[in-house]
Amino acid sequence: MEDVVIVGAGIAGVATALALNRVGIKALVLERSDGLRTTGAALSLSQNAWLALDALGVSHKLTSIYTPIERVFYTNLKSGAIQQVSFSTRANANGVGPRLVHRKALLEALAEELPVDSIRFSCKIKAIDAQQQEGSSITVVHLEDGTVIKSKVLIGCDGIHSVVAKWLGLAEPVHSGRSAVRGLTVYPQGHGLKKEVHQLLGTSMRAGFLPITDTDIYWFFVSSSQGTNLPTDPKVIQSDILENHGKNMPEQYLDIVRHADVSTLTWAPLRFRLPWKVAFGNLSKQNVTVAGDAMHPMTPNLGQGGCAALEDAVVLGRHIGNSFLQNGRIIVPTEMCRAIEKYVEERKWRATWLIVGSYLRGWVQDGGSLWGLEWFRNFIFYKFIFPRIARVIYYDCGKLPF
Repeated sequence: MEDVVIVGAGIAGVATALALNRVGIKALVLERSDGLRTTGAALSLSQNAWLALDALGVSHKLTSIYTPIERVFYTNLKSGAIQQVSFSTRANANGVGPRLVHRKALLEALAEELPVDSIRFSCKIKAIDAQQQEGSSITVVHLEDGTVIKSKVLIGCDGIHSVVAKWLGLAEPVHSGRSAVRGLTVYPQGHGLKKEVHQLLGTSMRAGFLPITDTDIYWFFVSSSQGTNLPTDPKVIQSDILENHGKNMPEQYLDIVRHADVSTLTWAPLRFRLPWKVAFGNLSKQNVTVAGDAMHPMTPNLGQGGCAALEDAVVLGRHIGNSFLQNGRIIVPTEMCRAIEKYVEERKWRATWLIVGSYLRGWVQDGGSLWGLEWFRNFIFYKFIFPRIARVIYYDCGKLPF
C-alpha cells in the first residue's frame, strides 16, 4: 500500500510530491500523459509563489535565470491613452518580485528534486473507491490497464477536469464568457525589450506581451467568447489573430505574433469554479482532497493559478508532515483525515477570494462596451481598487516542518 498517491504531474502535483518528500514522505504521482504536463508556454510567479518555492528549496534554481518584471503599461487602443503601473518596491526589495518563467523550467526544477521513481506516466484512472481497512479509510485507485493501487491518502492535482474533484462531488467549472490565445515567440538574436509588460485594451478584447528571457517573449490575446468551439490548428489560430483581430494592434505586437513558435499556440475558453462552490463545496472526504486547478480553477487575470498551486503544496506538506512527524514518522490514516481537514480550512477562503479577485479584474478589463465601464476602468479601478486586490501577492504560505 502507498502512503500517498497524487493524481496529476502538473505544477500542483509535482510540488506537492516534493513538499512531502522534504518531510520524509514518499508519494507516488500518477500522470495520464507520457511525460510532464508542460501545456502552456509560461506563467507569472509573484512574491507569494517565490516564498512557496523557498519553502520547497528550489527558488534559487529559477531566480538565477529569470529576472523580475519592473512595470506594466496599459494602452487604450481606442484613445491611445497609456497608464503605467510600477510594481511595489516591497515586492522587489529582496529580488523576489513578479517573474515570468517557462512552465517547463518550473516543472523540471521541481521534478529534479524527487526520487527517480516518484512519477509513473501513462496512468489513466478508471475508477476510485473508498474502503475500510482495520477501522481506517483507505482509497483504491483503478487504472485502465487493470492496475489497482491502494493508498492511505489520495490527492487530486489533475487539473480543471479533475477525476478526483468529480469523485468528491465538486461542481464542474463554468465558462467565464472569455477565451484566450497564448503563445511563445523566440528571437534568437535577442528582442531588445525591457522587463516590462505591455497590455493593449480594446472593446471586448485584451492583448499583451512580456519578455521571459533576452530571447523569448510570451504573448496572449483574450476576447469575449460565449462558445467553446475554438480553433485548434496553430496556424489557423495565428492567422485568425493577424487577419481578424489584429487590425488595430500596434505593429510591435503583430510582429511578435508573426514570429510565434506555432507549436506553442493554444486557444481555450477561460473557466473557473464558482467561488461559493469552493467556499462551501466538498473539498475533501476523509483521506481524499484536491489541490491546484482541481480545487480552485480561476481566470488568469491576477496571474495566481500557478502561484496558488505552489501555496497548496506547501500547506498540504505542512499539515500532512506535522501528523507524520508527530506519529513517529508513520502515516496514520485516522490522523490524515484531521490533517486534510486543517489543510482545507486554511486554503478554502484564500482560494475563494483569489477566484473572485481574478474574475472581477477580468470583467473590468474585458467587459466590452458597457456604459461607463471604460471610465470606471481607467480612472477608478486601476488607481484605487486594483492595488488593493493585488495585495494577494504579499501572502506567505509558511514553511515545511523538519
